[in-house]
Amino acid sequence: MTSTEVTGDVSSGVTVHDSLGQRVLFVDKSVYVATITNLYTEGFTMCIDLTAVDYLALENRLLPAGVVAQRFEIVVNLLSLVQRERVRVRVQIADGESMPSLFDIHPSTEAMEREVFDMFGVAFDGHPDLTRILMPEDWDGHPLRKDYSTGRIPVQFKGAAS
Repeated sequence: MTSTEVTGDVSSGVTVHDSLGQRVLFVDKSVYVATITNLYTEGFTMCIDLTAVDYLALENRLLPAGVVAQRFEIVVNLLSLVQRERVRVRVQIADGESMPSLFDIHPSTEAMEREVFDMFGVAFDGHPDLTRILMPEDWDGHPLRKDYSTGRIPVQFKGAAS
């Protein structure tokens, strides 16, 4: 992890980290919605992206002091057009946990949260329509999880001996 400065009060549930000039907030799940709300009032009114990362194989990854690594990480990128600044919010969550929805603060997250649910299996409490968005409704599993089996489809070439 490249870092030039780490500040913030871990006891408040937010650790501030500087990554190549961009502010990154490592937020505890318990203050996730409050942090996003505060950022909104500070001018970060545009949610550029909301996604997840599965760190199944990287349990010992480097994180700021006081941040406990979990299997999944929710990553939210916010933009302030007035301040011409971006901020990234990262939240660690364990397998099987759900997250509060940001739909009431940023309605644009509706499809993004559905995609995270569909691809990773992370549910968002309070989401208005948490259904699959990319995979068929009867699909088993979540394709972007590291433990998802890729399966195998045999390929037959024309003229090749079978």
